[in-house]
Amino acid sequence: MSSFLESRELRKKYKEVREYVKIGPIFLTRYEKARIVGARALQISFGAPILVEKPIDMIDPIKIAQLELKSGILPITIRREMPSKEFQDVPINKLILKKD
Repeated sequence: MSSFLESRELRKKYKEVREYVKIGPIFLTRYEKARIVGARALQISFGAPILVEKPIDMIDPIKIAQLELKSGILPITIRREMPSKEFQDVPINKLILKKD
């Protein structure tokens, strides 16, 4: 696929996300990502079921939580607030996850 078509599809995706997300960036911020991965790793370490097929040799709960986040199946909602006490609840599967 040409880079022109890829950029066209990205612009279309960004526009769709911007129509849904009214407060904050259209991307999952690094602070939100850290909070989600940390909370999910804690749940996994306490015995919560793992939502993805993990490799046999993977035992680190942080790596497993990152794998779950990248797969986009975590049912987590982020509340983004403005100083005026206005807020929006955004499911993380609506946000764009930047490639690391």
